[in-house]
Amino acid sequence: MVYQTSTSFAKLIERAQQLQPRRVCAVAHPCDEVSLGCAIDAAQRGLFTPILVGPKARIEGVAKAHQFNLSGIQIIDTPHSHASAETAVLQVLQGQAQLLMKGSLHTDELMHAVMTVEGKGLRTERRVSHVFIMDVPSYDELLFITDAAINIRPNLATKVDIVQNAADLHVALGLGIPRVAILSAVESVTEKIPSTLEAAALCKMADRGQITDVIIDGPLAMDNAISPEAARIKGITSEVAGRAQILVAPDLEAGNMLAKNLTFLSGAEAAGIVLGARVPIILTSRADSANARLASCAVAAVYADALMKKQLTAATGA
Repeated sequence: MVYQTSTSFAKLIERAQQLQPRRVCAVAHPCDEVSLGCAIDAAQRGLFTPILVGPKARIEGVAKAHQFNLSGIQIIDTPHSHASAETAVLQVLQGQAQLLMKGSLHTDELMHAVMTVEGKGLRTERRVSHVFIMDVPSYDELLFITDAAINIRPNLATKVDIVQNAADLHVALGLGIPRVAILSAVESVTEKIPSTLEAAALCKMADRGQITDVIIDGPLAMDNAISPEAARIKGITSEVAGRAQILVAPDLEAGNMLAKNLTFLSGAEAAGIVLGARVPIILTSRADSANARLASCAVAAVYADALMKKQLTAATGA
């Protein structure tokens, strides 16, 4: 079946292209066709300026094999992927880059450097979490799914940051205050399913201002989170039910399966970034379409710009 891609990702890419000044992205170990090609394509489209961090001979070999133009692109030579990850993180810590991108190394290897380089890495008071920004053909707007890549079995405190990270991204992308559905298997609170208790707690925490810039409801099952008809049949009346914009999964397994189900069975495209660190981190997969990879770069660039403007405002007191 062939699906027609909407213009949602194209709009994000166009917005990132308009940002000034152009942000710099440290690309960790781009030693295969997909990661190197994505970095170069993003640069050529004006999404960011890349610094390629990895074994120079390997990077140049990949570029030559696939006719990629490296003219004017800085390469920092490293001996192996571990050093590439650490050096890329150091570029951010030293103020040389405002974005970080995963190349052809394992996510765990990059995230270890993110959390440990020079003692603290890129950690903040927030827990890091991953957000899929999904363009689903059958849904009227972009659908965020979190967390499907970082936090395996998040506890309540971690879920607070997962929700806040996704909400902050939604606002920064100019999409407004998000309608957030805390997912479980059922929409009733029951001690037999712990995720329903955490969903209820998250909703009350938002009421008390412990989570901000959200319209939140939960627990909600998947059907009544995204289908107005399902919500009506179940008798659920809320601002979120049937029209959620952010879906918060109970754990990584559920979130990952949901995102891949939408991608491979519903024809959705999924951009993805890691939030909660000092800079947004772009995670791409060889299975992603070129459009989705570029959208990941665009989302990260727009969010990095918003973070820097927020920091400047805080510093100047404006």
